[in-house]
Amino acid sequence: MAIIYPEVSRTFSEFLLLPNLTTRDCTPDKIDLTTPLVKFSKDENPPMKLNIPIVSAIMQSVSNDTLAIALARCGGLSFIYCSQPIESQAEMVRKVKKHKSGFVVSDSNVSPNQTLRDVLAIKEKTGHSTIAVTDDGTANGKLLGIITSRDYRLSRDPLDKKVADFMTPFKDLVVGRLGITLSEANDIIWENKLNCLPIVDDEQRLHYLVFRKDYDDHKANPEQLMDSKKRLMVGAGINTWDYKERVPELVKAEVDVLCVDSSDGFTEFQRDTIRYVKENFPEIKIGGGNVVDKEGFMFLVESGADFVKVGIGGGSICITREQKGIGRGQASAVIEVAKARDEYFEKTGIYIPICSDGGIVHDYHIVLALAMGADFVMMGRYFARFDESPTKKVKRGNNYVKEYWGEGSNRARNWQRYDLGGNSNLKFEEGVDSYVPYAGKLKDNLEVTLTKIRATMSSCGARNIKELYQKARLVVVSSTSIIEGGAHDVILKESDY
Repeated sequence: MAIIYPEVSRTFSEFLLLPNLTTRDCTPDKIDLTTPLVKFSKDENPPMKLNIPIVSAIMQSVSNDTLAIALARCGGLSFIYCSQPIESQAEMVRKVKKHKSGFVVSDSNVSPNQTLRDVLAIKEKTGHSTIAVTDDGTANGKLLGIITSRDYRLSRDPLDKKVADFMTPFKDLVVGRLGITLSEANDIIWENKLNCLPIVDDEQRLHYLVFRKDYDDHKANPEQLMDSKKRLMVGAGINTWDYKERVPELVKAEVDVLCVDSSDGFTEFQRDTIRYVKENFPEIKIGGGNVVDKEGFMFLVESGADFVKVGIGGGSICITREQKGIGRGQASAVIEVAKARDEYFEKTGIYIPICSDGGIVHDYHIVLALAMGADFVMMGRYFARFDESPTKKVKRGNNYVKEYWGEGSNRARNWQRYDLGGNSNLKFEEGVDSYVPYAGKLKDNLEVTLTKIRATMSSCGARNIKELYQKARLVVVSSTSIIEGGAHDVILKESDY
C-alpha cells in the first residue's frame, strides 16, 4: 500500500519571517554570511567555507569559467557544468584557477644563465613584462632577481646578453615573507611605490608575486573565495555515467570540490559515483543530490557525500513535477532534510551542510531557505541574467533578454543526469528553453541581493546564519496576505530609470 503524507507541500512564497529584537550589535554591517560548504566534525573547523551562502547551478546556460571567476571574486562558488566534453570542462576549471586573485604564481621565469632573447620570447608568449629570475628557472626556485622592461634597452643590449648581467638582483629588491596577508602585501607595495612584490620563504624560494595593479581589485573584492594557494575556488559537476574518466581530469585541473548533477540523487548510480571519488581521490570533497526527504538525505550521507543538495522540480525552467509527478514544495523539502541533518549531527557529531537548490523567486527567499536550515542556496535563473553567464544577449522589443534553458531540456541534451546509462533517446523533457530579463553585471546585482539578506537577518536579530536558523520565527501566509504584501490600491508611476 502506498504511503501518503498528509501535510501540505509548501513553497517559500507561503512563508514570511516575523521580526525579532534587533540589537546594536546586529546591524547589517555586522552580519557574517560565511557558511560551511562541506562536512566537518563537531570539534573541528569546516575544511571549506563559502564567504557568502550562494553557489551557481550546474547548467550550460549559467556556470562557465567567466561566471565562476566573477562569483568567486564576490565570495561565492560556481559548479562548472558537466554536460560538455571532459576536456573543455577541465579547461574551464584551469582558467578559473589561473585567474589572478592577488597572490600570483609566476608563469614567467628564467634562470640567470638565460639571455635577453629568452626574456623577449617569454614576454611575447605570456604578455607579462615582469619576469622572475630563479636559480633553476622555475616558479618555486630560489629567487635571484627580477626583470622588468626598465632593465634593458633593445636598441642597446645584444640579444645574447646574460640575464645575470641586467636583472635587478635580489639584494636590491623589497620582498614579502611567506604568510603575509594580501592586505599587508598591498601596504608594502603602496609604501615603497612598487609595481611588484615577490613573496619568498625563509630559504629565499619564490612562492608568489603581488602586483600593484591588483591593489584596487582586491580592495573592491575583499570577500574573494580563495584556496590555500591564494587562487580563486571553483567547483565542477559530474554525472553518473562517465565519472571514471571525468573525475581524474578535473582533479588534474585542480578543481576544489565536485557535485553530482542528477535530477534524482536517491539512486544506486549516485552512491557508486560518490564512493568511487572517495576511494580513489580521498582528498576531494563531493556533494550529492538532489533529494527531498530524510530517506534520500541519509542515503547520500551513508554513501559518503560531503554536502547534500535538496530540491526536485522547484527550478523556474524545471517541469519534472508536470512531466513525472515527482517532487516536493521546496520549503517542505528543506525543513525535513534540515531536521534529518540535525538528528544526524546530534547522533554522530558530524555536520553535513545542505544546499537548497531551486524555488528562489525573490531575494528574501534566500533568507527563508537559510532560516529553514539550508547552509547555502544554489541558483540558476538568478545568474543566467548577467553579463558573465555564457548565453547570448538578445533584443526583444525595447528590452534585452538572455537565453536560459534547463539541463533537462532537449537543447541541453544532458541525458546522463537521469541515470539511464547515457540514453540519448529519452522521449520527453524535464526542462524548458526560455529567456530571462538581462540584468547587467553580476557584482552590481549581487551586492543588492546581499544587502537585502543582511538587512533581513538584522530584522530577525541574527548576526550569522547559524543564529538565523536558531532564532527565526516563520509564519504561513494566505494568498490574500501575499497580495497585501505587494503594492496595491495605487496607480504606479512609470519609472524614468
